[in-house]
Amino acid sequence: MNIKRLITAMVGLPVVILLIILGNVYVIDTVIAIIAVIAMYEYSTCIKREAKFISWIGYLSAISIALIHVVSSNVLNTVITLGVPILLFLLFLTVIVTNMKVTFKDAAFSFMGIMYILGFLGFLPILYGVGGNVSGKFLIWFVLIAAWGTDASAYIVGKNWGKHKFSKVSQNKTIEGCVGGVIGSVVIALICAFIMNTYFGTEIAYGTIAILIAILSIIGQVGDFSASVIKRYFDVKDFSELFPGHGGMLDRIDSVMFIAPFAYFLLTMFL
Repeated sequence: MNIKRLITAMVGLPVVILLIILGNVYVIDTVIAIIAVIAMYEYSTCIKREAKFISWIGYLSAISIALIHVVSSNVLNTVITLGVPILLFLLFLTVIVTNMKVTFKDAAFSFMGIMYILGFLGFLPILYGVGGNVSGKFLIWFVLIAAWGTDASAYIVGKNWGKHKFSKVSQNKTIEGCVGGVIGSVVIALICAFIMNTYFGTEIAYGTIAILIAILSIIGQVGDFSASVIKRYFDVKDFSELFPGHGGMLDRIDSVMFIAPFAYFLLTMFL
């Protein structure tokens, strides 16, 4: 399993790096929309024993991410503001027009899945597209560091020194691993900030970024546990086997999703 995780990371990480460096907002929007569609499919498969996912609303919502930088900012702000009412309207309308063949339970589970994926993940392309003192192309790295840097550091620390279990939600997580994940992500972020300041002309305050990454790391770990809550409820080990050794798309982005909206506000506010 460790070898599978390593090989998958060695193949996947360069792809992510190249996309961020060489891509533009339209490429990133499209890629994240595709990721959202895959995540929606995994969620719908996960809940199928309990409820039927209302696919057309879910997939249409996921695809809409590709339009974030195509529509005007006024239209985007309106959609974000009215997003929840529109979503609930469409879900209940589906229940009504199908004469309740689509049930309230189907609508409720669909609403949860769409908000879980789209409500978090949608902030990632918005963050990538921001300007200001530190552009989104730089800020996005701190999201990945807070998520995957924490994950890698927690895995290493927990595997070698973890003794105290953190929660029954995830039996493999330890207190030592969680603390190590925060510390490791902060160290990686400081190195990244030093490189950006030295070679790319940014002026990122090291103390500020250390505090922000620590906060985002904790949020990301809550996201990881939240995905485990869903999997435990539906009694599945992983959302899919898309990435050998890592599980499915949702398994890989669970912490990134949770971090995205908080990172958007914190990083744009303080950097």
